[in-house]
Amino acid sequence: MLSVQQLQINGRRDDLLPATSLQARRGELLLVAGEGQDQRTALALALSGRMKPSNGVLSWDNNSKTKKIRLASALVDSPGVNEPEQHLSVRDLVTEDLSLIPRRYRGALLSKPWLKINSFEDIAGLWVEQLPAVRRLELLTALALADPATDLLVLDSPDRHSADPSAWLPRLEALASDAGRPLAVVAVVSALPDNWAGPAAVIGNSVAHPPEPETVEVAEHAPATNEQATTSPSPAHELQDEASEPEFQDLQRTAK
Repeated sequence: MLSVQQLQINGRRDDLLPATSLQARRGELLLVAGEGQDQRTALALALSGRMKPSNGVLSWDNNSKTKKIRLASALVDSPGVNEPEQHLSVRDLVTEDLSLIPRRYRGALLSKPWLKINSFEDIAGLWVEQLPAVRRLELLTALALADPATDLLVLDSPDRHSADPSAWLPRLEALASDAGRPLAVVAVVSALPDNWAGPAAVIGNSVAHPPEPETVEVAEHAPATNEQATTSPSPAHELQDEASEPEFQDLQRTAK
């Protein structure tokens, strides 16, 4: 399982990646939404062990060593990082990617047998830029899984090639639910599809917001009511009332 707590990467001015937490288990597809391409790429690089975070905890199967995470993961189609060059043919791309697989797994560096076994002969002669979004994703994920050590797929913005989620979502769901090879699949996208009801997270979901200052209500002095004015005589009225009392009159006679 991929576990991420308060993952954050510093930038020159603002955070390149604001604090983000998430979990991705084998056998499930997790979608993480983020508006900015820089943030999406930074998260994808960090999740796959290609970029060291400034803060937070990242672990794969309870192991937080970056090398372990990197060996277990594959970063797929990250713009400006490892997206295939547009001038490459599919045949050349396959040859190039197979050469990166550890020697004990890759066998002969021949693209033709691999293309045939994986049913990509129909696009072998095309340029990468000619590929439809669906076939592009199928090809790149198949190449990533050519390494049997890969248990975690991290895809950077697969939705940038098509506004239609059907161009990428079914393929990723099928990979995650493959019982023969249970994978944890994380796709960092610009927005969640409208009909998505599966696991999801948002970049920056662990940013701490300062508490709002408490407002102190100042009680205003209410004006005296007519009743209060009537029942609270002034000092002059009090003297007049006292002068009318018998005791007060007796004192006046004595004084005279």
